[in-house]
Amino acid sequence: MYQAAILIASDQGYAGTREDLCTPYLKELLKEQGYEVVDCRILPDEQQQLEEAMKDICDNIKPQLLLTSGGTGLSPRDCMPEATVAIAQRMVPGIAEAMRAYSMQFTKRAMFSRAVAATRKQTLIINLPGSPKAVKECMEAIIEELPHALGIMMNIERNCARK
Repeated sequence: MYQAAILIASDQGYAGTREDLCTPYLKELLKEQGYEVVDCRILPDEQQQLEEAMKDICDNIKPQLLLTSGGTGLSPRDCMPEATVAIAQRMVPGIAEAMRAYSMQFTKRAMFSRAVAATRKQTLIINLPGSPKAVKECMEAIIEELPHALGIMMNIERNCARK
């Protein structure tokens, strides 16, 4: 069983003026897929705070998967991709590319997502949008392949090629 953490970037969610619908959805989906959710946090769209939280999660809690939601758009406050890049050790561009390509089937506005994916130590970090609908679409695009990616990272699986 892989462990996962969830980090939400939302000024309104942090202030308690908007209900966070992404965390319950992600927790349930991850549970259904056999993941143990070991940490959930909501923070404001403040790059330094997001960086510190991601470092703490990756370096101390050490889940294999960290899903972030929010802060990936074009708003001046959106800074999740910058925070992720700042703490990342290796980028994994194909994940965000796949999510955007899949989401383009539903809305052309998916092209505005600045989401990234990266690794820090033994944690795969994936930025998701802040909208529950968009989170569902993005997870549909990647959820089936995540165990393989984590297996490669953990040196449990060795080959990405399919026979």
